[in-house]
Amino acid sequence: MEIKTKLYLVNGDGEKFMGIGVLWLLEHVGTSGSLRAAASALGISYSKAYAMVKNLEDQLGLPVVDRKRGGASHEGSSLTEFGHKFITLYDAFQAEAKERLVEPFGSFTHDFEQLLKDYAEHE
Repeated sequence: MEIKTKLYLVNGDGEKFMGIGVLWLLEHVGTSGSLRAAASALGISYSKAYAMVKNLEDQLGLPVVDRKRGGASHEGSSLTEFGHKFITLYDAFQAEAKERLVEPFGSFTHDFEQLLKDYAEHE
């Protein structure tokens, strides 16, 4: 048995605006220099990727991606300074939160195995 967690930031209405998918998208923007390339790498449409970034920016009130227009391909994006710092902060948060689950999950697993053993002996 193992544990899987999904962490999201939600707004006051309970709508998700930040999670691992948005983090991956922003990381790919940072490495590829393109929102379109990042979307392609994650197997999502450009319009979905754009909406994810716009939703995040609307919720945070600050730009995380600097969208550039120009050049032959009319594309290009980079993370803003705030965007870089935000994804670093969020990634550290989600990694720490998941790490903190290891100990209580270990206790749960131990107690659950004992419970199974106790009931198996009574059958």
